[in-house]
Amino acid sequence: MVREIIIIGSGAAGITAASSARRADPDARITVFTEDTDIAYSPCVIPWAVEGAVAWDSVVMRNPEHYAREKRIEVLTQKRVDSVDDSARTVDSAGRIYDYDALVLATGGKVFVPPIKGADKEGVFTVRTLQDGRAIQSYAEGVGSIVVCGAGTIGLEMAMALSRLGKDVTVIEMMDQVIPRIADKDMADPIQAYLEDRGIRFVLNAPVQSVNGDERVCGVTAGGMEYPCGMVIFATGVRANIDIPRQLGLDIGQLGGVIVSPSLQPYKRGRIVPDMYAAGDMIQCMSAAMPGPTMSQLGSSAVRQGAVAGKNAAGGRAMYGPVASPWVSVIGDWEVAGAGLSQGLASWYGADPVCGKAEGFTRARYYPGAKRMTVKVLAGKATHRIMGAQMIAGEGATGRIDWLASAIMSGMTAEDLLVHAENAYCPPTSMVKDVVISAVEDLCGKLK
Repeated sequence: MVREIIIIGSGAAGITAASSARRADPDARITVFTEDTDIAYSPCVIPWAVEGAVAWDSVVMRNPEHYAREKRIEVLTQKRVDSVDDSARTVDSAGRIYDYDALVLATGGKVFVPPIKGADKEGVFTVRTLQDGRAIQSYAEGVGSIVVCGAGTIGLEMAMALSRLGKDVTVIEMMDQVIPRIADKDMADPIQAYLEDRGIRFVLNAPVQSVNGDERVCGVTAGGMEYPCGMVIFATGVRANIDIPRQLGLDIGQLGGVIVSPSLQPYKRGRIVPDMYAAGDMIQCMSAAMPGPTMSQLGSSAVRQGAVAGKNAAGGRAMYGPVASPWVSVIGDWEVAGAGLSQGLASWYGADPVCGKAEGFTRARYYPGAKRMTVKVLAGKATHRIMGAQMIAGEGATGRIDWLASAIMSGMTAEDLLVHAENAYCPPTSMVKDVVISAVEDLCGKLK
């Protein structure tokens, strides 16, 4: 009998789940529902497409016709799922009922827009889909000053892109630093200073209170002050899209995501829901850095989760373990990256980490083009286990943060890393002793 697999959502988790299910079951009937018009793209590229560094047409890697022709997967775009009945195992979309044997929920996240006056005015945008990005690019052509609400990585990438288009950009952030929560202030401040040197203004410790204007935006009020502008972009973080999980009565964790088992099956009143799986920005998973839950709302995490959920929905057996959530962002000429916990996140878990830090270069200091690099590594005071890392570099951050993420995942202590770690050396690519090693040496000295 042919297995009916339905997947709700066409982001990285949903599309990967569909492909994974097809590999696991060549005969299954697989249907993907999505409210989006585009599929198989990374929203992370939007700032560079807005800037013009990447063509919009090149961003979409596959279309529904490709999946129908090459993988026999039916992708239904602009199709909203109104409800799911897990007892009858049916999905309702615009009054039409679809039966399923296995269901994957991959509804992603929603940009959080503060419930403030004027947020629905013309000239207010969020950054989530390609449609959002195209609309931002088009509207920005007619304005000179833009306010970006939110100084996370997406907000800073957007600010840089708009500044390069010649716009007057102000970034407003309710916290006292840029890249809050995932980066520590001593690592975030140099990025802010770099952007300020390029003409971008920052307003910190200022929650947005209203968007002003008649029908169109003319300014923003934040922290009691008004900032004139012709356009507002909210990059104020992503919340799990749990409309369907709430309708189903699934268990929601303290971080606002769906609680799942290692097989990525959700729970209802503490019991696993059979033949249902969840993946992507909507789920809460376990941290590898510290016992407890975390949200890993990254494209790389979504792909791994989608592969597990899709395989299991097709009758396979796969598990998803704890995460270190390595991330990297390119902001102008700088790369900023992290993995595991920052000091702020560590305090949420009740931890008080010890920190080591080092500065150096991405290449041999005498080699042309060598760029500065700062690395910070965190470890547990009692356990000495590495629980987090951050870095700022002119190049080469991705490989180095992946290295430290692996150390977190394997439960290495700082001393273990010094015993077992080796770095490749060539003057055009690294110092003979990498800055990561120097930062861990500093950490070990402080742990003693």
